[in-house]
Amino acid sequence: MDRPVPNDALGHCAPHTDEDRAAPRVGEHHAAPHTRRHHTAPYESEISDLLARMTLDEKLGQLQQLAWAADTGPGDDQAHLVGRAARAGGLGSVLNLHGARATNDLQRVAVEESRLGIPLVFGMDVVHGFRTTFPISLAQAASFDPDIAEREARISAEEARSAGVHWAFSPMMDVTAEPRWGRISESCGEDPCLTAAFATAKIRGYQGAGAGRIPRDRMAACAKHFVGYGAVEGGREYNTVDVSESRLRNLHLPPFRAAVEAGVATVMAAFNTVSGVPAHANARTLTDILKRDWGFGGVVVSDWTGVAELVPHGFAADLAHAARLALGAGVDMEMVSTCFADHGARLLADGRLTADRLDDAVARVLRLKFRLGLFDNPYTDERTEITAPSAHARRAARAAAARSMVLLKNERGALPLPRDAASIAVVGPFAESTDLNGAWAGPGADAFPAVTMADGIRHAVPGAKIRCAKGVDPEGKDTSGIAAAVAAAEVSDVTVVVVGEPAALSGEGGSRSAVGLPGEQDRLVAAIAGTGRPCVVVLTCGRPLALGDWLDAVPAVLVAWHPGLEAGHALADVLFGAVDPGARLPVSFPRTTGQIPIAYNHENTGRPCGPGPQPPRYGSRYLDLDHGPRFPFGHGLGYTTFELGRPTVDTTALTAQALLEGATVTASVTVTNTGARAGDEVVQLYIHDPVASLVQPVRRLRAFRRIHLPAGRSTTVNFTLGAEDFGFWTNCPEGEFLVEPGDIHIHLSTGSRTTTTGCTLTVK
Repeated sequence: MDRPVPNDALGHCAPHTDEDRAAPRVGEHHAAPHTRRHHTAPYESEISDLLARMTLDEKLGQLQQLAWAADTGPGDDQAHLVGRAARAGGLGSVLNLHGARATNDLQRVAVEESRLGIPLVFGMDVVHGFRTTFPISLAQAASFDPDIAEREARISAEEARSAGVHWAFSPMMDVTAEPRWGRISESCGEDPCLTAAFATAKIRGYQGAGAGRIPRDRMAACAKHFVGYGAVEGGREYNTVDVSESRLRNLHLPPFRAAVEAGVATVMAAFNTVSGVPAHANARTLTDILKRDWGFGGVVVSDWTGVAELVPHGFAADLAHAARLALGAGVDMEMVSTCFADHGARLLADGRLTADRLDDAVARVLRLKFRLGLFDNPYTDERTEITAPSAHARRAARAAAARSMVLLKNERGALPLPRDAASIAVVGPFAESTDLNGAWAGPGADAFPAVTMADGIRHAVPGAKIRCAKGVDPEGKDTSGIAAAVAAAEVSDVTVVVVGEPAALSGEGGSRSAVGLPGEQDRLVAAIAGTGRPCVVVLTCGRPLALGDWLDAVPAVLVAWHPGLEAGHALADVLFGAVDPGARLPVSFPRTTGQIPIAYNHENTGRPCGPGPQPPRYGSRYLDLDHGPRFPFGHGLGYTTFELGRPTVDTTALTAQALLEGATVTASVTVTNTGARAGDEVVQLYIHDPVASLVQPVRRLRAFRRIHLPAGRSTTVNFTLGAEDFGFWTNCPEGEFLVEPGDIHIHLSTGSRTTTTGCTLTVK
C-alpha cells in the first residue's frame, strides 16, 4: 500500500448537503471546516474588569454550582445554604430550582446583596421536554429527522427559560451499543454520525444558531458526557471504560467535535474512566483535545459530585487532591461537591494551582453569563411564565412521537388497522398506564400525565367498542389477569397488546442484566397470540429489548419507545395509518442479552461469520444462536414499498491529497415509491474501506435523509462526501487522521444490512 496521507485536522461527522451548504436540509450532512474554533465575544473587556476586582473567594465561588435540593446530611437547610452562598458572592450557579418567582427571589440575593452583583445561572436536566414531555432522545433519533430534535429543544427552551432556567444539561451524545446501560434511553444510539446530526440540531434548538449571544427565549446547551461513557463495561452505570485511541477518536469524539463547531456553550465531564484516567481528571481529553485542539471557549462542568468521586476512583488521595487534579485537567465548574471552594485557596497558596488557570475557569463562567444576557437583565418576567403545554407544543409532541415509532414487523397487512373495526381490545400493563414519559421527563410530566394508549385509540375510533384488560403488572409475577385479557381478545376484532418497561427501569441508574420484557409480559403476549385472533404488539421502552419466542407468532410489532405527553394520540395516528411509520432503529435489537454489545459498525475478523464455505463452528459466532441482531440498526418498515436504483458517484477516482484539500464526491440514487400509498423512506449512505492500515468497520453511516413520496413517484437523493467521510483516525497517542489510497465502497440503501449493488470510489 502507498504511504498514507496524514491530515492534522480532526475528522468528524457533521451535516453536508448536495445543494445549499448554508442551509442544510433534514438528514443531510455537512463537513464542518477543519479549523480551531475559539469563542470570542464583545464582553471580554467586562470579564477582565470583573476578574481584576474579584477576591479569591469570589472567584472560587463562581466555580461552584449547588443543588437547590440535595442530600446534604441531617439537619442541613439547603435553601439557607444556597442563599447564604449567593449573598456572599460565593456561588456561580444553582441547579434544580425552577419557576420564575423562585429563581427571581434567589437571583435578587445574588445581584442586589452580594458585593459585585454577579448573577447566578440556573441549570436543570431539561432532556426531552420541560412542561411539554416529548419522546425520549433515543426515540427522537429513531425518526432520522433532526428537525424533530431541534423543534423539541426550541419548545423546551422557551418553556424552561420562561421559568427562570438558563441552562439545559443536554444533549447527551454518548455513542453506545449497550442496551443494558439505562442511559441508552437518553442517547441517540450506536452511531456517531446519527448522534452528531441530532446533537447539533438540538443545540440549535436550545441556543439558536452560532456561537454568539443566546436569545432570551433560548438557553445554554451542554454536550455530555465527555467522553466514552457509552462504552461502560457490562452496561453498568458509572463503570470503567477502556478504549483504544482510534476507537475514542472515530466513535466517541466526533459528536462532541460537531457540538463545538455548532457553538455549544458548555460541556459536562463523564463519570467513567478513560483507559484508567477518570474523565474529571483527564487533561488530555478536557484540555489537550477539547480546549486546545478544538478551541472550546465555554464552560466544562463536572457531573454531580464527579470531582469528589476522584477519591473513591482511587485517583485522588483526598478532596484537596481531587480539586487540584480536576481544575488542573480542565474542569471549570464543580457540581454539588465543594472541593474547589473548600481547598482552592490553599492550592493556590501552595503553588498547586496557578492563578492563570483559576482566572481562565472564572472567565469561562462569566462568559456564559454574558452570553445568556444575564448581566443586562438577570430576572425573568413572571407574567409570561409558561405553566402548561400550549396547543402548538402538544401538536409538536404528537408529531414527534408518531414520527419516532418503528415498525419492526408487519405481516399479512396487519397494520394499519381498519377504522371501521367494531371492537378493539387494548390489553397489557401499559394499555391504560400514564407511565409513558420515560426517564428524565421534566416537571411537566407530573402535572400533565401522558395520554394513555387506550384513550388515544378511543379518540381515533369513537364508534368502536374498546375493551381493556391489564393482564399482568409491568414487573409482577401474578398471571391471574391473563385470562381476562385473553377473553377480551377472543371477542374483539383485533387486539393491541401494549407491553414494555416502566420508565424507572431506564435512565441513570437503570442498568439491567437482562433486557427482555420484565415480569410475566412474555406470557401475556404469547397467550394473546395463541388465541389465533388478529393482534399487534406495541413496545413502550427506553432501550432495545430482546424479544421472546412470541415474535414469530404475532403479525405486527411496533416500537413506540417512551413517547411522552401525546403518547396515545401519536400511537393511534400510526396504528390507523394517519402517519406512515417511517422511523428506523438507531440501535440494534439483540436476539438475547448474551450478544450484547452488538452493533452494525463492527470490525470484521479473520474468520467472519457470513456467506461462504467457512464452517459455522469456526466463524466468529455463538454456537447456540443465529448470527447477527434480531433487528439491525437502520431497520424499519412502512405501509408502502420503496425501490432504490443503482447508486452512482460523480467521479470514480480522486487523490487523497485532493480530498484533504477540500475535494468532494457526490453520490446519488433514485428512489421510487412502488406501493399504493404515500409514505416515508430513510435513504442511508454507508461506506466501507475494505483494505486499510487500521481494520475498518464493515459499514459506517456517513449520511442519511428521510423523504416523503406519494405513490408511484420517484426522486433522486444526492449526498456530498469529503475527506472526513473516507478517512479515519489512527492509534498514535496524539491522534493522526489519514485518508489512504485504495478503493472505497459506497452503499446507498434502506438499512445497515440491506444488500445493494453499491458503487466504488478509487482514492489514489
